[in-house]
Amino acid sequence: MSASALLEIDMISELQLRRWARENWVSQKNRQNDWHPIILEEMEAKDKEMNHEAIAG
Repeated sequence: MSASALLEIDMISELQLRRWARENWVSQKNRQNDWHPIILEEMEAKDKEMNHEAIAG
């Protein structure tokens, strides 16, 4: 398997994790520290978006 094919698989997996994180978002106090770092990162990004929307009103 070529390096580009491996990269594509990794990219697809990352996108799947990010989508899962957005669809299954939970508040920070309810997150598990052992979740995949990409999931935690995406949930934090959604936190920031939600805060920005709340401020912009």
